[in-house]
Amino acid sequence: LVFLKQLQKDLEEVKELLTKATRKRVRDVLMTEKHKLELEIKNQPPPKLKDVAEEEKLSLGGYTVKINNYAWDQSDKFVKIYISLNGVQKLPSENVQVNFTERSFDLLVKNLNGKNYTMTFNNLMKPISVEGSSRKIKTDTVLVMCRKKREEKWDCLTQVEKESKEKEKASYDTSDPSEGLMNLLKKMYAEGDDEIKRTINKAWVESREKQSKGDIPMDI
Repeated sequence: LVFLKQLQKDLEEVKELLTKATRKRVRDVLMTEKHKLELEIKNQPPPKLKDVAEEEKLSLGGYTVKINNYAWDQSDKFVKIYISLNGVQKLPSENVQVNFTERSFDLLVKNLNGKNYTMTFNNLMKPISVEGSSRKIKTDTVLVMCRKKREEKWDCLTQVEKESKEKEKASYDTSDPSEGLMNLLKKMYAEGDDEIKRTINKAWVESREKQSKGDIPMDI
């Protein structure tokens, strides 16, 4: 890619010299060189996508931050993703870029307070219209508008989120209610802070004490 740019600069200079040359012999030499450069540029292989991505990355400079926090809602026609970024409205419009595919989009915000911000959503819950999707820059917020291909409600934003919710629901949805409750308590204990763990431990001890006194059936 760098070599191609050098060839293009050489060609520009040869063309510039041609406009100033008056001697036939000099013009013939320059014309020959011009044709050689044009042919060499034409025969250059197209830049690889990776090279383009690397060049884009190099042009960014600074520190790149991955965005994890967002909010979303929907209307009949659009799924709307709200990303909070302080001062984003002060950037040039071209510094906020969103690329859409039928089942994904990625956001790149360049040079916001000396940092770059990225967010990628793959495996969207349902297909979107690339042409109908867009982004809007509001005060301290980027709004990504994904145009639904079909006007239907989305239960989740991504397929992964849906599968995670279904898996979580299945762990509580058992034929034995006490087993479902036990699974829920285990999850709360595993994910809770020290206060929640102390509360669950206390309730468990009190429950065992009541069972030993015969105040409640042992199978509860």
